Amino acid sequence: MSFVSKLSAACLGLLLSGCAMGSDMWVEVADTRYEVEIADDDFERSRGLMFRDELAAGHGMLFIHERQAPQAYWMKNTRIALDILYFDEDRTLVSQQRDVPPCSAGNACPPYPSDAPARYVLELNAGEAARIGLQDGMKMTFGPDIPAH
Repeated sequence: MSFVSKLSAACLGLLLSGCAMGSDMWVEVADTRYEVEIADDDFERSRGLMFRDELAAGHGMLFIHERQAPQAYWMKNTRIALDILYFDEDRTLVSQQRDVPPCSAGNACPPYPSDAPARYVLELNAGEAARIGLQDGMKMTFGPDIPAH
């Protein structure tokens, strides 16, 4: 086997082992686990789920803010309906905006505010909160790969 072939085989082995390990980027609410993408800086939070045509079942986006404060999200350039779930710094659900419709009206899209200060915002496909019976006061658990903030 040539050096290049050996190197290619080694790289392939590393890639496969990484894939087999999986990711622990998940949250759990109401005994239901969701694989999440993390948005923890201004650019990622402002981009969010814009311009996407779908969000896979069992997936979501977790927005992490530097501090707890009143939050308001909008659906500018968002093509999929979402549940927007607001959690405080103790990861307790403090507010929900369910079945929020897509919006293509640019800066005219309405805001969807939290009813209480929040530090974490979880976006899931519309209907998920109802499907799992999510209620204010429920806790969210983080997987081990979610960065501590």
